[in-house]
Amino acid sequence: MKAVLPMLARPLIEARLPATLDCHWFTDRDTAQAMIADADIAWADMNRPQWTRAIAAEGARLKWLSTVYAGIDAFDIDLLRQRGTVLTNGIGINAIPVAEYAVLGMLAAAKRFDQVVRTADAREWPTAPPGTSELHETRALIVGFGTIGRMIAERLAPFGVAVTGVTRSGRDGTLTPDQWRTRIGEFDWLILAAPSTRETHAMIGAAELAAMKPGAWLINIARGDVVDQPALIAALAARRIGGAFLDVTDPEPLPGDHPLWTAPNTIHSMHLSGRSTRRMFERAADLFVENANAFVAGRPLRNVVDLDAGY
Repeated sequence: MKAVLPMLARPLIEARLPATLDCHWFTDRDTAQAMIADADIAWADMNRPQWTRAIAAEGARLKWLSTVYAGIDAFDIDLLRQRGTVLTNGIGINAIPVAEYAVLGMLAAAKRFDQVVRTADAREWPTAPPGTSELHETRALIVGFGTIGRMIAERLAPFGVAVTGVTRSGRDGTLTPDQWRTRIGEFDWLILAAPSTRETHAMIGAAELAAMKPGAWLINIARGDVVDQPALIAALAARRIGGAFLDVTDPEPLPGDHPLWTAPNTIHSMHLSGRSTRRMFERAADLFVENANAFVAGRPLRNVVDLDAGY
């Protein structure tokens, strides 16, 4: 059984892989693309999504494709479905740093720490703080109450934030997708942690932004395309909401002349949340080894993507 794997992971996984695997290690895009044509298994992530997509498309015989990323927008899902390829993703690998970034964004927004940093850079000593809001006794709506959403909620509890989650099923007292919009005006924080799918595309648009409580902040650690960006820019320019903390945008990288850079009360973190850890690759390696041993033994894999649902 042929496996095509990144050379960077070799020191972390080689000794723990099943002996029956015929492992081929790549160091660059061209090598991976050449190796994958007759592979059964592949972990073919590259630092550019279009490269990952092109490499995966060459894997006509792939039985299992692994990715370190939670989002699967880099892949041709229809092609994988047609081929019967099982796709597993990296949900949970970066959940801790992403959840921490969401809380960081809320604290930065409440205290306007972005302005504090700029004031320090200017070597000024103000007498009044730029932000005087507290997280204590505020309410947050988390749209997408999976692993990351629940971790955000856990980290907000000690701050005294009352959290309501949104799930497809409405489990454990969460709201369903047809319920949360009518209640959006009750919350001080709208946190987006949902996957990027056909159903979530531009789900935060002009109507949702208009329904938000005046002064409420949008926190997006999901994907840029879950927000209608022109509508968001208009809402920010009109000061209809308090502001936006955006770890993600559409497109990425955001062009230097894009109006979202200069939209009022906007804090950008350039999709750094998931990479703000030293343990990402270590966790990815552990997950791959666990799944590789399960795959060879015929046991269920962790983090299997529902190709129809898109996550």
